[in-house]
Amino acid sequence: MLFLARHAMPALDPEVRPEHWELDAEGRQGAETLAGLIPPDVLLVSSEEPKARQTLEPAGQVDTDARFNEVARDEPFHGDFRARRRAYLARADHPGWERRDLVVARFDAGIRHWQARADARPLVVATHGMAMALWLADIVDPIAFWDDLRLPDLFEVDLAARTANRVPLR
Repeated sequence: MLFLARHAMPALDPEVRPEHWELDAEGRQGAETLAGLIPPDVLLVSSEEPKARQTLEPAGQVDTDARFNEVARDEPFHGDFRARRRAYLARADHPGWERRDLVVARFDAGIRHWQARADARPLVVATHGMAMALWLADIVDPIAFWDDLRLPDLFEVDLAARTANRVPLR
């Protein structure tokens, strides 16, 4: 069983690179709520970004893996980030942004590695919106999926059935 979690709300700070943001108070509360939905005896893995790791920590010990990091990008703090990200997901190339095929390849390698480590246990991976949407692009419309993501969010993914179903947060 595979679950993908999008991280909870970080403390936004234009002076700090987004990959170093930590959860704010709302995000910590969201992480606690998310922990209540995670099945017992799971393997917890997150990207190396603090906001993703902190999203899973209330559920137990978390391993980290850079393959689940968000898309590497040169993106200004101000401006219409949503339009830039939608365009990227729609296959527009932005200078300084990681190639989509490389994101998918690293993410997929991470999933395969940790699924083997999890064995029969469920695997929960905390990651980021664009990376997750790109990896799921064979199952979902990546733009619509990304637009609908919440902070935090949790999906049960069945690769054989080609489904990604949101787990309702209580």
